[in-house]
Amino acid sequence: MNLNKKTNKGIVTFALFIATFLSAVEGTIVSTAMPTIVGDLKGISIMNWVFSIYLLTTTLSTPVYGKLVDEIGRKPVFIAGLLIFLVGSMLSGLSASMPQLICWRAVQGIGAGAILPISNTIIADIYPPDKRAQIMGLNNSAWGIASVAAPLLGGLIVDHLNWKWIFFINVPIGLISILLIWFNLKENKHYAHGKLDVWGIVWLSLTIGGILYGVEILNQDHIDVTAAIIVFAAAIIGLLLFIRQEKRASDPIILLDLFKNRTFVIQNFAVSMMSIFLIAFDVYVPSWTQGLLGLPATIAGFATTPSSILWIFGSFLAGILLSKMTPRNILMLSMGLLVVSGSVFMFLPADTPFYAFLLIGIFMGTGFGITVTSSTIISQSIVDPKDVGMATSFNTLVRTLSQSISISAFGIVMNHSLMHGINAHPEAHLTVNMFNKMINPHTVDQLPDKLIPLMHSIYHNGLHNIFTIAVGCMALAFIFNLLKQKDYQIDNQ
Repeated sequence: MNLNKKTNKGIVTFALFIATFLSAVEGTIVSTAMPTIVGDLKGISIMNWVFSIYLLTTTLSTPVYGKLVDEIGRKPVFIAGLLIFLVGSMLSGLSASMPQLICWRAVQGIGAGAILPISNTIIADIYPPDKRAQIMGLNNSAWGIASVAAPLLGGLIVDHLNWKWIFFINVPIGLISILLIWFNLKENKHYAHGKLDVWGIVWLSLTIGGILYGVEILNQDHIDVTAAIIVFAAAIIGLLLFIRQEKRASDPIILLDLFKNRTFVIQNFAVSMMSIFLIAFDVYVPSWTQGLLGLPATIAGFATTPSSILWIFGSFLAGILLSKMTPRNILMLSMGLLVVSGSVFMFLPADTPFYAFLLIGIFMGTGFGITVTSSTIISQSIVDPKDVGMATSFNTLVRTLSQSISISAFGIVMNHSLMHGINAHPEAHLTVNMFNKMINPHTVDQLPDKLIPLMHSIYHNGLHNIFTIAVGCMALAFIFNLLKQKDYQIDNQ
């Protein structure tokens, strides 16, 4: 799709950043307000679904939007998705019970699924690859900014207004983004050339939903093995039916021919493995600095700030590398950087000083920025122009799906590590709840001082196990990238 030359690139880019920031903040700000929400709406037993359902519907809707933008156009689909997000936000704030909140969070997630992939697709339309890398870096930095701002913003809103405003605040800001896109994004007429692949959507939803729900079951304290087997079996059946449907669909939601392109497959596999490592870094480094170093949450959260800042630098660097290096060599550089810097975590002692995490984050952020930006642009550049939206949404899908699965999987690893440590020291009479108190600087004083060194050792072992798995995933992607790929030349015009 070619956008009209009357498009105001600067204003459109700003509008996309606003929308991306809203989506990024909404994924984490609810955590800060959840204790207050539970106190108001009750339903503590189902509160995890407030997070899970948002992630699930976001993941499920992403490939659908990727197809719609290629069929209908970027502007109407993006605005429709953002409107759905705002409606879900408003109704979430008006919820009078936990089931209602979960329902409207599902709607909010459906809208959120449009924001990142379509933003990157629009950026691909209006910028050449070298400049595109820089803009994507700035746009993706919204996630890093949100990871720092969300807890602070959530705390201020809950303390001085009402938890409902963490949802209401999205509406006026989102409407500004919609108006800016409406008046400044000018695209040529683009009509649908095929009917929507409804059965493809159904079977893909069954596959993704089954995988995410199955992992959620495995992450529970008391695992229902029968339910897990049934859910995973349904996911496998859904995948087989999805492949069958896409082979015969006249206008498939995901073109299977894309997977015949080895470069496309390797780029997306690499970014999926990187996403697993990213979750380990973003979630467990603050947990390390807070639980083992005893730093307050506001300080601990800044442990990943350098990586967010250097992510932008990595994106700028990707723009330069794309015109000078092959896709294979770019990934060798970025993933090699991640494997080496990530391996450091496997040898860090429990009392590693805070500044060490800041230094490691510099290399991490650079590697993240190069990998994500280059994989997105290469995926867009090696497909037919009419399939750019599909390729972009698939790239976003594998990132989101990998993060969703890995965050639950790492929870299982940590729980297993804690139980192993507890069982190995029966004389200490440790419990999982005691570890919950240990990682919170405000409650650690409630524990006997003599137990703290042992608890630190057990928790540190759990962190070591998580980072070993995460680095192993990056190493696997690095090896996979050594396979022969086509030497694509990225046109910067």
